[in-house]
Amino acid sequence: MEGIIGRKVGMTQVYAADGRAIPVTVIQAGPCVVVQRKTKQKDGYEAVQVGLVEERKVKKVTKAMAGHYKKADVPPCRVLREFHVEGKDEAKVGDKISVDQFAPGDTIVVVGTSKGKGFQGVVKRHHFRGGAATHGSMFHRAPGSIGASAFPSRVIPGMRAAGHMGSERITQKGLEVVRVDADNNILVVKGSVPGGGGGYLVIRKG
Repeated sequence: MEGIIGRKVGMTQVYAADGRAIPVTVIQAGPCVVVQRKTKQKDGYEAVQVGLVEERKVKKVTKAMAGHYKKADVPPCRVLREFHVEGKDEAKVGDKISVDQFAPGDTIVVVGTSKGKGFQGVVKRHHFRGGAATHGSMFHRAPGSIGASAFPSRVIPGMRAAGHMGSERITQKGLEVVRVDADNNILVVKGSVPGGGGGYLVIRKG
């Protein structure tokens, strides 16, 4: 397995040997457990379904999912994700996945959901410049013209406008692992990762 599920704890900074302050994100990565092994013969593709084991227990589980976990003989998980694997991978149902698969200096890919900003205007959402703020201007943060009147007499699809901002799936590549604490399941990554504190992340080797 070259991946794990985690939760974003927050950001801080660590100091390198030469005294440089490095901005980092602390991730509670794992422990995870293999819930299901998908095969090409049965499911049409090779993958491993992984669940994140958390301290807080899952209280509400549907009967279908309860049977799914019971078949795998693993505790119910709040978050399930799939990782593509090759046929040679020997991951079995019930196997544990820990953060010790990563080492300082590794390059990783982090997938998460960005912070939701709600309904926002064009200045914040698309970085429009806006109009003059003074001298009697009646045009401040409005979008301006959205198309010609006579032809084509409609708004062109894809026109940038106000609307829902954030809460999107973001994939961030090329992040560097700074520290790994296998005893506490902590992964320290250089720079920022998508989403707010407490958000779930998928970490894969880059």
